[in-house]
Amino acid sequence: MEKRAFILIEGHSRGNGRLYVQAAKRLGLIPITLSANPAQYDYLVAERCDATRVDTDNLDALINECCQIGATYDIAGITGFVGDDESLYVTVGKLCRHFDLPGPAPLSVERCCDKFTQRRLLEEGGVPMPAYLLAANATDVKSAAATIGLPVILKPAVGGGSMGVRLCRNADELAEHTAYLFGGEHIWRSSPRILVEEFAQGRVYFADMMGNEVVGISTGDFGPPPHFVLRGCITPAPLTDDEHECIANVSLRSLRALGLGWGPTGIELRCTERGPVVIEVNPRLHGAPTPQLLQLAYGIDLVTEHIRLATGEECDLHRKHSHIAAARYLIADRDGILHRVADGSREAAVPGVSEVKFYLQPNASIIRKGDYRDWIGHVVVASPSVAQTEAILQRAVDSIDWSITPFSTLGE
Repeated sequence: MEKRAFILIEGHSRGNGRLYVQAAKRLGLIPITLSANPAQYDYLVAERCDATRVDTDNLDALINECCQIGATYDIAGITGFVGDDESLYVTVGKLCRHFDLPGPAPLSVERCCDKFTQRRLLEEGGVPMPAYLLAANATDVKSAAATIGLPVILKPAVGGGSMGVRLCRNADELAEHTAYLFGGEHIWRSSPRILVEEFAQGRVYFADMMGNEVVGISTGDFGPPPHFVLRGCITPAPLTDDEHECIANVSLRSLRALGLGWGPTGIELRCTERGPVVIEVNPRLHGAPTPQLLQLAYGIDLVTEHIRLATGEECDLHRKHSHIAAARYLIADRDGILHRVADGSREAAVPGVSEVKFYLQPNASIIRKGDYRDWIGHVVVASPSVAQTEAILQRAVDSIDWSITPFSTLGE
């Protein structure tokens, strides 16, 4: 068969979905998305991408659909998008195994999806990380916090996108967030279990890996506590050679401890007084705009290289140039109605600005959640120097025309 299909399980409107569709086309592949609700991904229509409705929680249904696709096309590879449900990537690994295609190891990915299991494996591998305990009820949480010592971070043992993650600085905050997580407001995808962790204080770094190679290390900053909403990041992070080597070594040890080493992995670390400690390992590519930052900084297109790897080809991770790339997330500072949103084309035309993207349409209703869902859009820029990049980014952000009208003032 001459026609080669590249199957994408689910999509990602805010993140990398469109990038994968475009990259697959550039490689001469026919991208086909399998989704429980293809209509939620507006880029599929814009990119004229084939899509089929199927229950993506049902492995047998996915296998059957892939077999039907295989009757018309040669299936070159399979991957998928995890969004806030990383268990989907376990399914991707199982599909790749079934069809004898390159892909992630399902068991390793599954172990990563459970943050407590991940922590135990990292600990057994000698990887430095914050102190942690598992809690199944409010009494456990209180006891664990007393053992570790306040402040602590509470997070669901299974989940993503910083949903349900909060810094608890005193007993009142601990009790309040415990009640939120166990009281029915938080949506659980498994039996309720909370990870209670030491608050590792220090600058945050993100290591982006492909296979067993460190492609790049970025640094970022979060909004005000008690939540962890990423405000922006810069690639590469300003590190000495020794600091870079130390973070890279800890990242590689994490892969070995978790049985990873195929495809993309994103690792979050904090550099503390005792050195870098691992906060989380995600067996996937970090979401947008991370791929754009790496391409602008180094000329490495991780989306394309991931597809090459998933189709059995060798990937090219050689750096083509060295620039400073940065991104800033546009974050809601209040609840209300989003107004005065430009399309970003004017700002994107400014030299040094690579992308201005809004995730929401005008008049969208905004209720802040304290996680990635508070992002309204992002701006991505690059230049040869840190100072120039920071100046371009600030000018671009300042020039964007948007506002939020609080619900309390509507109708006045």
